[in-house]
Amino acid sequence: MTAEETLFAESKQALENADCLYDTEAVEQAINRMAEEISREIGHLHPLLLPVMIGGVVLAGKLTPLLNFPLQIDYIHATRYRSTTSGDDISWIKKPDKSLQDKTVLLIDDILDEGITLNAIIDFCYEAGANAVLTAVLADKRIDKKRALEKADFTGLTVPDRYVFGYGMDYQEYHRNLPGIYALNES
Repeated sequence: MTAEETLFAESKQALENADCLYDTEAVEQAINRMAEEISREIGHLHPLLLPVMIGGVVLAGKLTPLLNFPLQIDYIHATRYRSTTSGDDISWIKKPDKSLQDKTVLLIDDILDEGITLNAIIDFCYEAGANAVLTAVLADKRIDKKRALEKADFTGLTVPDRYVFGYGMDYQEYHRNLPGIYALNES
């Protein structure tokens, strides 16, 4: 069996044994609520949306059409995970092409875990001249330790301190497309 076939088999097994935390309806309701909050809070600021690749692409794709105000979109790709389930140093893969100078930036990501990557991206945006940087995450993982970024500005759902996947979040690069949020079975 190749390494890719092994990862695929492991990902199938992980899903078979996972707990569904939120089904499609619950996630979609959370995204709709987030869109209303974002529209109300920053719609008048004509923000630049920066989905954080790869995990933020699903939330950005669902959220953006629900925002009822003029906006611009670019993206940023920074990661600590590189196809694994634990983080490492930040790797900057792609920085935005659009100028951040004097902009209100809305970072869109899949999950706020330890906050290390999002915090580094926030710092980058301010260094690039942004006036304000806000964050929108689909899931906020409640962990029992201090985080680099304690709270996102807009949050869809709260998840327990377990490895979660679906709706943009992956299990070893698989399952980002799941129509719900699942937690890895800890047994």
